[in-house]
Amino acid sequence: MVAAEALAAGLDTPTLCELAGWPRNADVRDIRDAFEQALSESGIRLPDRGLARRHALRRLAARLVDGGITSADLATDDWWETEVETAAEQSFVALIPQCECCIEYTLGLDRQTWAAQLRIAALALTSSPPIGPGC
Repeated sequence: MVAAEALAAGLDTPTLCELAGWPRNADVRDIRDAFEQALSESGIRLPDRGLARRHALRRLAARLVDGGITSADLATDDWWETEVETAAEQSFVALIPQCECCIEYTLGLDRQTWAAQLRIAALALTSSPPIGPGC
């Protein structure tokens, strides 16, 4: 879907055209390799892994604020391990538990207080200055 949208937006490379025709159930590693090749053909560099993770963290906070995900959804990935640089990022990540069942144990907060503080931290992160282009 992203490849087709990129083509529609005017980004046109041989690999991107090929990728746009792949089925949704194609191998994830093949998709990643082809996507990186298409970006290379376009002269676009991927950010380093840490920076990409920080961009994703900001988008995650925005989804929480917009109601696209719940507070409990944050405990499904290793977001709490994200290396951060800003105070807003740190405040948000500090409230992400390793698992949903550990909120009271690891954070010392009841669920309602935790969800409220997490939302406040997410709002602060999404309203803070972007860390770079695309964020």
